[in-house]
Amino acid sequence: MRPYLLIFDLDGTLIDSRRDLATAVNLMRRDFGLPPLPVETVTRFVGDGVRMLVARSLEGTGFSTEDGLRIIGPHYRAHLADETTLYDGVAEGLAMLHGAGHALAVATNKPTDAAEMVLEHFGLRVFFARVYGGGGAGPLKPDPAFIEKLMRETGHGCDATWMIGDHRADLEAARRAGVRSVFLTYGYGVKDGEHPTLEFADFASLTRYFLASCAPG
Repeated sequence: MRPYLLIFDLDGTLIDSRRDLATAVNLMRRDFGLPPLPVETVTRFVGDGVRMLVARSLEGTGFSTEDGLRIIGPHYRAHLADETTLYDGVAEGLAMLHGAGHALAVATNKPTDAAEMVLEHFGLRVFFARVYGGGGAGPLKPDPAFIEKLMRETGHGCDATWMIGDHRADLEAARRAGVRSVFLTYGYGVKDGEHPTLEFADFASLTRYFLASCAPG
């Protein structure tokens, strides 16, 4: 028996960043002379990367996604920890899973530098061997590239790897990579017809499960 590779999504899985994402979107819209959007509306736009967040937030306004992308990044980085919080049990759970020997990684569609900043802010970066995010030329989830790359780099096979998230993109990426998945029901994503291996309503339950189990082999 050996430890698992546990790959975590970030927004809606480890952190509740809805209000800070809405702040960035609405500062971008303000720069274009547009009225703010409710937090609930912006939340529905989250999960498929910053390009889609901007495109959805500017749909029908006549302003381009490219213009929005040039503006939103600095706004978000200036406010990424104003109201963002960790979900209950995340800090303690990650420490215990790391201490038990599981290999931990982050695969997020958030730009990598912003993800690193958030993890450092909350003192979580030390637990993760690797953090992969968007902002580069590579594909985003639901493409399985992040998962496949992490398995190659850590030497874990499909039977020893789990993708953990709150969004359809996480579950589809896991399915396409041939690994098992966990859906966290407290997040703000949706399954959209995907069928996770397991579901948990809180991070403590996930922690207990993986502390009690190891990968075969």
